[in-house]
Amino acid sequence: MTAKRIARLAALLLPFCLLYARAGAELTIGLIDLAFLTHSLRSRDFAWARRPWFVIALLWWAAEILASTPIAALGLGPAGWKSLSQAIVLIRLLLLPAGLAWALDTPAARTRFWLAIAIAEGWILLQCWQQAIIGVNIFGDHRWPDGALTGPFWAPRAGPPYTHLLFLVALPIIAALIARRGIAPKCAAAGIGIIGFATALIIGQRMPFLLAGLGLAVTALAFRPVRLPAIALGILVLLAIPALKLVSPPSFDKLVLETTHQVQHFALSPYGELYTRATVMIERSPWHGYGFNGFLYFCPQSRFDAGLPALGIGPTDLARGACNIHPHNFYLQAAIEAGIGGLLLFAALNLAWLIELGRGILRQPMKLGAFIGVLTYAWPLASTDNFAVLPMAGWLFVMLGLGLALPQSGPAEPERLYTGQSRQPAMTGSYHD
Repeated sequence: MTAKRIARLAALLLPFCLLYARAGAELTIGLIDLAFLTHSLRSRDFAWARRPWFVIALLWWAAEILASTPIAALGLGPAGWKSLSQAIVLIRLLLLPAGLAWALDTPAARTRFWLAIAIAEGWILLQCWQQAIIGVNIFGDHRWPDGALTGPFWAPRAGPPYTHLLFLVALPIIAALIARRGIAPKCAAAGIGIIGFATALIIGQRMPFLLAGLGLAVTALAFRPVRLPAIALGILVLLAIPALKLVSPPSFDKLVLETTHQVQHFALSPYGELYTRATVMIERSPWHGYGFNGFLYFCPQSRFDAGLPALGIGPTDLARGACNIHPHNFYLQAAIEAGIGGLLLFAALNLAWLIELGRGILRQPMKLGAFIGVLTYAWPLASTDNFAVLPMAGWLFVMLGLGLALPQSGPAEPERLYTGQSRQPAMTGSYHD
């Protein structure tokens, strides 16, 4: 079995492992990386390592390693070797999108990989509706106490992956349907859009729902064939929010009432406490940070109780949720771990990813979907998970890898979802044989 075939098989398993098998996801990521590096060594082709996004990724990785290396004289690596070891293995994730782009070098391979992602997304959707209608998911789990749907999981984890994958899965199908003659395909496309957003609404998680709105706005701007329907859908969603109180009162309470309360008293909310605490930590060590997972290791220390007097924000309180395993924002996390320099490199890395994916999105719905998925993941004004921890980090690099595998120009790919054939000339470049 060739290295590329191993990588392709591992890639097909990866979306399902991200749903339920974290160890399996780590194994498949390792196989993809190993197969990719083996091919690069055998062919002596490392042109992919000179791509701007990968160069910036290596610089950010180096900043994380430096900040995590125990050098007491320089104040670096206060968490010791456990932090350094975690920083070192970040490279497995940074290699993954390049490995996927190499493995998914044919329309057939991309279609199969997209279908695996679509099945995972569809499973989340179905389990959310089952739980909303009959009260439990397939495993017998009920709604979370705050009203959010858990979908196919035991905890409220359905919203983030569902939202990030929504446009990658839905846009190619919608584009293929509206390209067909007749009213029925166009009605089906409208139905997919409505069901997709209705699911984001009933899940009842605020940030994923807002990010879905961001994705819809980008779709309206970038994809002309659905511009007016997208605007209409946005208006419909806004009108549906009050009706949610009748259809799903727990979701309404979570999205509207709790959000209103937290916005009015944000500084004293758990998120306000977290962000204040994180800002104080950055002020105390603005240049070298605390190393990988520094927030987890050092947040409880009393020296960070100070608050932000200049903004009228008082001292934080552990009892109000000022500490957690991460600061719930990627950019605060980057600054805490590797200082201001690490923050700038991390921001540059996300921008480089978006620039790379942004080429060709006006003509390729699948690439537009990947772009929106990465954009909603990298959006700075959001509550997030830990950046480098599976499963969420895995979804980011899955979307990024598929987006990088798509050609930058040429006809749109939705038709290949049905034909499995390419109408483009063979691709060339450093990702491909």
